[in-house]
Amino acid sequence: MDGLLAALADPARWRLVRLLAERPRAVGVLARLAEARQPQTTKHLQALERAGLVAVQRSGQRRIYALQAEPLRELAAELNRLAELAEQARQTFDRYGLNLDAERLAAAEPGWADQRSFRFRRSLAGPPELVWRHLTDAGLLARWWTPDDLRVSELVFEALPGGRIVHEYRDAEDLDGADPVAGRALGTVEEVLPGERLTYRLSPLLADGGVAFTAHLDLNLRPAPGGSELDVDFRITGSTIGSADFIAGIELGFGQSLDRLVTTIATTQTEGPAPSATNPSSSGA
Repeated sequence: MDGLLAALADPARWRLVRLLAERPRAVGVLARLAEARQPQTTKHLQALERAGLVAVQRSGQRRIYALQAEPLRELAAELNRLAELAEQARQTFDRYGLNLDAERLAAAEPGWADQRSFRFRRSLAGPPELVWRHLTDAGLLARWWTPDDLRVSELVFEALPGGRIVHEYRDAEDLDGADPVAGRALGTVEEVLPGERLTYRLSPLLADGGVAFTAHLDLNLRPAPGGSELDVDFRITGSTIGSADFIAGIELGFGQSLDRLVTTIATTQTEGPAPSATNPSSSGA
């Protein structure tokens, strides 16, 4: 694909491709129609041939070139695929931008978002005991507990009442930790009913180390045909003016995390149970 794109990137070669799309043509005719010298046209045609874009036949003293359709179809399919991905990503980007503008306008004084709540529900393809492990084991949590464009870089989750929570995350492509931390949150586990209910509070930190707000999460798990049902209540207290950017991303970001949990559970069911992920920056109860 890189060779194809490089061949098409030159305006003179693109002009030849458009001429050959109409019908096969000889070098001299192509040079005349393209208003170029024949030696230059020959070099461009050779580049297109190396890229698999044209085929050539000799007819007497003439060399006749014809355009190959299949590489163009492959390029068109790839461009269509990229366009679809870009459209989906842009929709999420624009949606977050609208949320961001609205929340920044609303954040006029401390407590502006207190008692606001979000509710999430997901159907999972695994039994409650499997889902429970992914909700409480730090190694398994690290596989899904961030939105799509982030990765967990440090995680502590002590799954017992009073247990400590540390959740740090970075850009998904910042593998060596060279960029600043994207976010960090500290919290405490409150209630643990294995396989049924988990409650905890979690406070994202601002850049200066202060608390942006406190999220109170109540996760209820129950068996269902084909697996489990998970209901999550997410309630805000202690909202500061600086919390607007965090709160704008809750519905999208936490929703994406839960979608990753659904995929992770489905994959585990397909491939068989996997051991807890090992991570030197992660620990569990």
